[in-house]
Amino acid sequence: MRSRSDSVTDAPEDTDEWLIGEQQSEMEACRQVHEILGVIGDKWTLIVMGQLRDGSLRFGELQRAAEGVSQRMLTLTLRRLERDGLLVRTVHASVPPRVEYALTEVGSALLAPAAALGQWASAHRTRIRDSRSRYDARPPG
Repeated sequence: MRSRSDSVTDAPEDTDEWLIGEQQSEMEACRQVHEILGVIGDKWTLIVMGQLRDGSLRFGELQRAAEGVSQRMLTLTLRRLERDGLLVRTVHASVPPRVEYALTEVGSALLAPAAALGQWASAHRTRIRDSRSRYDARPPG
């Protein structure tokens, strides 16, 4: 049977191990969130996802809709979004094969928060522009 002093001395060790495990778990969660936000904040991600909001599109349609995106960058963006489960790639058996991209449920769920960010940016764009002008006009140092 354990004495009272044994349980008291054991408790901090158990608590410390639990806290260390909990901190590591929180750090890993933060790292994952940071990585996901990096993908979402990519230059082409939200543009591509916005083009898919009304339904599936083929690669060429996406490329035309996302003006300025290179074929390589569009390919990389689509692969990353597919890997993250934000869109699905469907290959139709035809000659030549027809490939379409569509948002998944998770991808569709991102549209409302992305639209809110866009509305915020639109509402504050002139203030930000003015602030940048003032900052850039300051003497160096």
